[in-house]
Amino acid sequence: MKTKTVEILDFQIKETTISIVGISPLIVHKFSEKAKKMIEGKQQGAAKNKKHEIKVPENDFNGARHISPQGWDGFPAAGFKAAMIRGAKMIGMVMKDTQTSFFVRADCEETQLVHIHGDVRMRTDMVRVGMGSADVRYRPEYIDWYAELNIEFNAGVVSLDQIYQLVKAAGYGCGIGEMRPERTKYGYGRFKLANEL
Repeated sequence: MKTKTVEILDFQIKETTISIVGISPLIVHKFSEKAKKMIEGKQQGAAKNKKHEIKVPENDFNGARHISPQGWDGFPAAGFKAAMIRGAKMIGMVMKDTQTSFFVRADCEETQLVHIHGDVRMRTDMVRVGMGSADVRYRPEYIDWYAELNIEFNAGVVSLDQIYQLVKAAGYGCGIGEMRPERTKYGYGRFKLANEL
């Protein structure tokens, strides 16, 4: 019986850390445990509570924060990666090709969060919900913020220069969080490379 030799090529996996600085406030809105339970209850046919529940702004604000077990505020690593993939189009790269060529590593494996450095405050906004009615949202906002993105990438597919370009494009035109330019007419959640300051 003949044996066939199979040659498996190693990926050129490299790592880099890129410092970013916010150039517009970052607004975050994590689904709170209360919101998740309400959605689950609705899907499971639970009886509706007809009483109008009184909002507690501080509870809504804290419930919308991404907080690590160590107590620091963060933002999902997947959100940064999504912005970078979207930014690929801005620099002439194919979005689908970049999707599997790099990963943004979380600072907390359990929660998959990237540490957001900066003071947080409560932001109050009037928003439109279903059927044209209005509601009040109490969300965390970081005015002066920065982060360190630890990125693992396949150098055989994407270069270090291209990784930096993806981060720059993501920060300029896509942004992260609520009311980011990719999704709305607003420009929140934008950032730039720290060495551009």
